[in-house]
Amino acid sequence: MNLESPKVTVAKSAQHLFESLSDVKNFEKLMPDNIAKFEVLGDDIFNFGLKGMPEIKLRLKEGVPYSKVNLAAASDKLPFTLTANIDSLSEGQSAVQLQFEGDFNPMMAMMIKGPISKFIETLAENMQKL
Repeated sequence: MNLESPKVTVAKSAQHLFESLSDVKNFEKLMPDNIAKFEVLGDDIFNFGLKGMPEIKLRLKEGVPYSKVNLAAASDKLPFTLTANIDSLSEGQSAVQLQFEGDFNPMMAMMIKGPISKFIETLAENMQKL
């Protein structure tokens, strides 16, 4: 299952966004209002839970300086990646699009498609808060 957020323009440099997204503590600023839990477990891993959803651990996997930050689920139960693609538009402006890729059975994909789409859309909209 592949989902993409709308591309959002942010009044921040690509370098600033890359460095902010490479620090897992900053993901708390991006979370939706219905967050029930957010906990940093290490330099490259955090745990979060939304009301009515199971808790998810995300680990920072890799980054391509100033253009991409890749996170992956730390559990094999829900195998997925979340990638932030950053495009520099000017010195103080960038475009960001989040891409979610998961390997789920058709029933699971049908159940989570709506909530995940809304979740990555909210993360993208909140990029201004970084």
